[in-house]
Amino acid sequence: MIQKKNIVLIGMPAVGKSTIGVLLAKRLGRYFLDTDVFIQAIVGKTLQQIIDADGLDKFCKLEAQHILCIDKTDIVIATGGSVVYSDVAMNHLKKNGIIIYLDLPLDMIKKRLTDLNIRGVVMSKGQTIDDLYKKRSPLYEKWADFKIDCLNLTHEQVVDKIIEKLKTSL
Repeated sequence: MIQKKNIVLIGMPAVGKSTIGVLLAKRLGRYFLDTDVFIQAIVGKTLQQIIDADGLDKFCKLEAQHILCIDKTDIVIATGGSVVYSDVAMNHLKKNGIIIYLDLPLDMIKKRLTDLNIRGVVMSKGQTIDDLYKKRSPLYEKWADFKIDCLNLTHEQVVDKIIEKLKTSL
């Protein structure tokens, strides 16, 4: 039996957090929350519009504030890739959640990440995906209760691996 805790998916943009989150929630009969969509719905702008208008620092603060508003249990949460920049937000998610790092090699992320200019990725001017990967990977490792290697797996296979890991490790 899987504990009544939130299941929180973290990882790089384009790793599949939202898609896998929906499938996982359906399989477990849980509610699904995508924090990026949550923020967009409340603010009434896309992530990219928020970043363009307010800058990266303000966006990260806004993201943390919205994460702190999540008071649900027994749900699946797909986070934005930048959530790991906020210790306060991550501690809030970890307090009642199991943090799962969905990992893909950098070359696969680059192949999938085709809509960088409109996606709302928290990146400084001149920063590359390589830089972002180097900066975030240690943070994902730090916060994760466990990591799922998604290389060469379908979304359904990743969901199977998550469920198996949840059953055997908790």
